[in-house]
Amino acid sequence: MFDKFKEEKGGEMVEERNYQNTNEVKSSQNVESVIGIGELIGKRAKLEEAIDYVGLMIKNLKEKRTMLEKDIEEESVDIKNLKEKLQKVSEYINEESRGIQELSEKRLKVENEADEVAIIINNLRDKLLGIDAIVGEEKNRVKQIKEKTDSLEN
Repeated sequence: MFDKFKEEKGGEMVEERNYQNTNEVKSSQNVESVIGIGELIGKRAKLEEAIDYVGLMIKNLKEKRTMLEKDIEEESVDIKNLKEKLQKVSEYINEESRGIQELSEKRLKVENEADEVAIIINNLRDKLLGIDAIVGEEKNRVKQIKEKTDSLEN
């Protein structure tokens, strides 16, 4: 029914026939077949082979499952590391966004102060122009008075 199996490099089960044991079982079956024990021994041998085969399959399945568990755990660790890195990148982006917003607000304040300074400068310039005009008028009056006094003296 089942022959012995063994595992080769690829992890697959391959059939290995043991011809010498088969011949011995057949000759002993002829002698003992009179009472039926030979057939019983043959069935037991085949069942043992089947059990060994199933055991080997179970062992291979356990190895494959262990390898899968290991691979899944490694992937899980890699994904957790990636997630942590992405969270750090997200935090960095948020910090940079806040920093840019703060710089924008500071720039707006500086622009407003510059506008205020420009208004003050314009007001002072207008006052200076007014003072300059007054000084110019007074200079002309002084000049006229001096000319009148000079002409009276002559």
